[in-house]
Formats: sequence, structure tokens, C-alpha cells
Amino acid sequence: MSNSAPGAAALLGVFVNLGLASIKLVAGAFGHSSALLADGIESAADAASSLVVWGGLRYAHQPADEDHPYGHGRAESIATLVVGLALFGAGAIIAYESVSGIGHTEVLPEKWTLAILAGVIVIKEWLFRRVMVEAETLESKALVADAWHHRSDAITSVAAFIGVCLSIWAGPAFASADKWAALAACGVVFWNGWKVIGPALHDIMDRTVPVDRRKEIMASAAGVKGVRLIEKCRIRQSGLFWHMDIHVQVDGALTVSQGHEIGHLVKDRILADHPKVSDVVVHVEPYGEVYPGTSATQLLKQDG
Repeated sequence: MSNSAPGAAALLGVFVNLGLASIKLVAGAFGHSSALLADGIESAADAASSLVVWGGLRYAHQPADEDHPYGHGRAESIATLVVGLALFGAGAIIAYESVSGIGHTEVLPEKWTLAILAGVIVIKEWLFRRVMVEAETLESKALVADAWHHRSDAITSVAAFIGVCLSIWAGPAFASADKWAALAACGVVFWNGWKVIGPALHDIMDRTVPVDRRKEIMASAAGVKGVRLIEKCRIRQSGLFWHMDIHVQVDGALTVSQGHEIGHLVKDRILADHPKVSDVVVHVEPYGEVYPGTSATQLLKQDG
């Protein structure tokens, strides 16, 4: 986990996208490129979504309080969902602008707009990689979504570049090529939007963490002296962190105090070994009792 302020890359994206949106819109208007204008609209949407991600991550890191005893982690999932919806919105705007301009007689795009698009492609690809590094460090779905928003912008810029090239060098018959190129890029934008929204919805619905991570946590608990069996282990994602409850079985002849102490040792071990876990509820049961449901030990055997 990074100790720096969360979402620094997202905040960087806000300023970069605002600058790119201004350049694209001005260049598109004076360079007679509909694709560049549409690209500028998406950059403006990128700036707004990056701001949402930055705010969501900052809020998600706030500690639990009386009104939110489980913390504010879901703010990260909500921010991810907003970014996904923003991708769909940007794709819809680009599609509308492209379709409405196809077939209309117009002035061909200026050649210098290609230099603008080339620069945009390089900057957006760099921003994608920069944000993805922080996303992987924090294991943040919101930042992954923000990174893919930048990649989508780079893809639409590539499509616009190809379309403008055709419009300039193939002649008036291809005057609408940049619009067709922008329309083709919408499919990629919509696909990326769906890739972003799916995981966010799963997190909001308390999807569990990957099996291998669950096994690692169970192994930590099983290594505590006095634990005879890990019966159940349930973990749910809450933004950047995990909340979990685990059932451990101990020798039934132990006193309540002794069993309680083992439970505390299990909690301390899990929190120490797995920084992603922010809260653990440990339930202690007598060894040998059979309870309904598949035990965590059986789950390990099935998955192994």
C-alpha cells in the first residue's frame, strides 16, 4: 500500500485533460476537424471523471465514524461506477456528433491538426501508464477505470488521426472520413465503459476476493498457536480495503478467556500479514463440532 496521498495520478489527469480539451476544441474549430472536436468533448469528460476518482479515493480513505462504522470504502466503488457511466456518455456524444455530420459537404481538415492529434496520442498513452502504476500499487478499481478512460481517449485520437489523413490526402470524396473514424472508435469506448462498470457493480454487491488471496489469509490464521481448524472465512471488498469474518475452532476444553485470547491473536496476525484487511471479526468455536455449510478447509481442498 502506498503511503502517499491517494489519487495523485487522478488529480494530475484532471489538469492534463483540461489542457487537452481546450487545445482540441480550439484546434478542431479552426482546423475544421469534427473528430478533433469530438475528441475534445471526451477530454472534458475525462477531466470530470478524474476529478470524481480523486474525490472518491480521498473520501474512501477517511476513517470509520459513528455514521459509517464500516468506513467509507464504498466511495471508491461509486467513483468507479461514475467513471464507467461517463465513458458511455462520452461515447454517445461522439457517436451523435459523428453521425450527424456524415455526408455533409464541408471544408477539409487542416494538415496541422495531425500534429495536435499525434501529441494527444502520446500524452494520453503516457497518462494511461502513469495512472495504471498507481492503480496497481493501491489495487484501486477506480484508478484502473480512470486509466482506461485515458486509453479510450488515446484510441479515439488514433481513429481521428487516421480519419483526418484520409480526408486530407484522399480528397473531397473522403471528407467525412474523420467522422467515420470517430464513430468506429465509439465501439471501443463503450466496451471499456462496460469493463469498468462490471467490477464496480460486483464490489457494491459484496463480491468476495480472489480465492488465492483468501487462502493466504486463512493460512495466516491457521498458523496461530491453538487454532485447530479454520471452519469459515468470508471476505468482501469495500473500496480499497477488505472486511472479513472468520470462524476458527479451538480445543473445547479451553476456558472462555483462553479461547478469546486465541481469537485476538488470530485477528492481530491477519491485520499484520494483510494490510488490505481493515477489519476482522473472529468467531471462536469448539473443535470437532459440525455446523451447516461448507467449511473453509473443504473449500481449500476443492480449489487446490
